[in-house]
Amino acid sequence: MELTQAKKRVEELVPLLKYYTQKYFDDEQVVSDYEYDMLMKELKQLEKEYPELIKNDSPTQKVGASIKKGFPKVTHVVPMQSLQDVFSFEEVAEFEERMQKAAKEYDRPLEYVVETKIDGLSASLEYVNGKLIRGATRGNGIIGEDVTDNIKTIKTVPKELSEPLTITIRGEVFIGKEEFDKLNENRLLEEQEQFANARNAAAGSLRQLDSKITATRPLDIYIFNVQKAENYEFKTHYESLLYLEELGFHVNPIKILCSNMEEVKKAIEQIGIMRQKLTFGIDGAVVKVNDLTLREKVGTTFKTPRWAIAYKYPPEKKETLLKDIICQVGRTGAITPMAILEPIYVAGSKISKTTLHNEDYIKQNDIRIRR
Repeated sequence: MELTQAKKRVEELVPLLKYYTQKYFDDEQVVSDYEYDMLMKELKQLEKEYPELIKNDSPTQKVGASIKKGFPKVTHVVPMQSLQDVFSFEEVAEFEERMQKAAKEYDRPLEYVVETKIDGLSASLEYVNGKLIRGATRGNGIIGEDVTDNIKTIKTVPKELSEPLTITIRGEVFIGKEEFDKLNENRLLEEQEQFANARNAAAGSLRQLDSKITATRPLDIYIFNVQKAENYEFKTHYESLLYLEELGFHVNPIKILCSNMEEVKKAIEQIGIMRQKLTFGIDGAVVKVNDLTLREKVGTTFKTPRWAIAYKYPPEKKETLLKDIICQVGRTGAITPMAILEPIYVAGSKISKTTLHNEDYIKQNDIRIRR
């Protein structure tokens, strides 16, 4: 693609992705995760080929969301970064190659931990002398929302630890599949609008300004990382997870220790097979370097850690009716066709809109309004 074409496409993608991102963090999902991921991947590739097209306000340069009015701001002791998404085992192999070079350079052992990527809202918990003093959302990765009162309503969050530790941990707040179905059933009986998916329900519940409302929602949390610990050192990530379990935390139940990349691939495939049977929703598998010293040596970018990736599974496919086509005008004047669909649940999300940005795909699949 030439520069002129690339510039035009970037000008189409940026406002579209901004719109989808804002809707997502407003707890209203209008497109599938897969479509969003593919558009973001396209934008990243164009910006990689033409770095002069990268602007400070590009979605690729942002982490997380804005802070909701009404919540005090919290500056995270350790930035809460996002993960680099990959969509193929070829990309997993490229990650492995980078980690092998780093392990050899720094003379460190190379193991991995593969975990489920829970589909919820990331939060940090701070304990001082064993007592919970603060809970916060990720926000933009640097500054989050103080949701301590809401966090304390989650029954699986310990208010006091068995040891007087000063520690900050990170986890994912979510609503289980059965609990989500019951929640929507109750809302239907009460003639309230149903939630589109469990992720939005969890995020909206945790970010309620009234903690009494949060307390009525079936929130849970799985811890997946130690952000900072005073006077306590861990050698490996896996060791830290086992220790957190001993302290009474609900730790991500799927954590597979792998000694090589073949085991990593098997673990990813295994999680993909068990995905539908899990009691909670996931949107991928996370591969992390186990050795914490190697993690520190490898470091991070401004947005993502270099020592971890998120493998995204192929999308679930379903059919529905195209009811209408509308045109959305972006900030730059770019026009994007938007399909209005008969609402359908795909991978746990209710999808009612999608973009029609690929003319060849539209013609090939005979996509047109059906009455």
